[in-house]
Amino acid sequence: MNSDNWVKVFSSSKAYLVEIAQGVLEEEGIESVIINQIDSAYLFGECELYVKNEDAFNALQIISKIESE
Repeated sequence: MNSDNWVKVFSSSKAYLVEIAQGVLEEEGIESVIINQIDSAYLFGECELYVKNEDAFNALQIISKIESE
């Protein structure tokens, strides 16, 4: 994954929330990647969701709509 082509659109300390967001984006045809930075021993850190630059605007709108519900 070339970091120049991907933008973080969502993050949470709860991995399942990021997976839900990824599923919703997938339903809309937006490819995404999860990077899990949660330490398994101490349970701190965040899970991050990235999309391609060209999909970032649409992804942010979709995620914003989900969060407001």
